[in-house]
Amino acid sequence: MKQFDTLALSSRGPALVLTINQPKSLNALAQEVVNDLEAFIDWFETTGFEYRGVIITGAGEKSFVAGANIVQMNAMDSQAALAYGRQMHAVTERLESLQVPVIAAVNGFALGGGCEIALACDFIYASENASFGQPEVNLGLVPGFGGSVRLPRRVGNALARELIFTGRRIKSAEALRIGLANRVVPAEELIDQAVATIEEIAAVSPTAVANAKSALVQMDALNTHDALLVEADSFQRAFATNDSVEGRAAFVEKRSPNFPGN
Repeated sequence: MKQFDTLALSSRGPALVLTINQPKSLNALAQEVVNDLEAFIDWFETTGFEYRGVIITGAGEKSFVAGANIVQMNAMDSQAALAYGRQMHAVTERLESLQVPVIAAVNGFALGGGCEIALACDFIYASENASFGQPEVNLGLVPGFGGSVRLPRRVGNALARELIFTGRRIKSAEALRIGLANRVVPAEELIDQAVATIEEIAAVSPTAVANAKSALVQMDALNTHDALLVEADSFQRAFATNDSVEGRAAFVEKRSPNFPGN
């Protein structure tokens, strides 16, 4: 298993659990963490083919990711801040575009950059003690790692503006109610539930999941007409795969499919 200074990796069947492992700083996104996240994605895209999903969580019981590293940010000028933001944009876009599903297992604070990392995942499972927020306005700042783009898409424009303008934190129960989180579970069950979902996904066609995810990411920025064209292209590509040939044959023959994964 690949080793990183600030991240820990572990296998759970078809799932790879990525733990941001800086509990003393509440897993804040220091430059070293951001660099390791980039390196992890490079590694996973070239050698992670055995896994059907990634689960991202934080070390300790208090925090998923508490946000950016404010001490480091305090020493930045505006140009350095721009580079930092663009690097995080690249990380979140690449997480969003991984061929396998990515689940954020939010086990505590998901504030600022932590909320933005979670928003770049396909969906969010939260522990009962989790909390979310975009508190940048309290520092005279605005979301810089994708929150002002992805939060409205997740919860709607008006509610996203309220959360961003006030910097208010919300608890996991409210995150579930507004559609930010998919599920709220006891802390001790959080990773198990995420693994169970990856196991469900592992039972279906890997190429179909990859095609569906790619199409959904592309559709985010499109109007209905153009999004339907993307869907049609995705459907055509999926139909031509060996997974589709096997899945349709298995249905007709009334047996369980054995997907080849291509």
